[in-house]
Amino acid sequence: MKRERRFELIYAPQVKGQLQKIERKYHSLIRHTFESQLNFNPDLETKNRKPLKRPAESAGDWELRFGPDNRFRVYYAVERKHFRVLILAVGVKQRDRLTIGGEEVTL
Repeated sequence: MKRERRFELIYAPQVKGQLQKIERKYHSLIRHTFESQLNFNPDLETKNRKPLKRPAESAGDWELRFGPDNRFRVYYAVERKHFRVLILAVGVKQRDRLTIGGEEVTL
């Protein structure tokens, strides 16, 4: 049986500041979700993991939704050749408002 290769997770410098704007009680959920959802086949579309229709240069090619009411969003890019996932942005979406790093953004 062939074993899947694990992807290395690489965090963009701004992600640390974005995480600080999210309530601390969710940090372990976010970390666990990164590890469980993005270490293997991060570019396989699922119910909560989808390619962006109009990828923004700074937000990557993929979106992962998770957490209570699917409120958290992670935007990332996959470098399949090097087995790397570049985590570019982490935010909170409530209704039609997306906040990344304490600022409302439009993707």
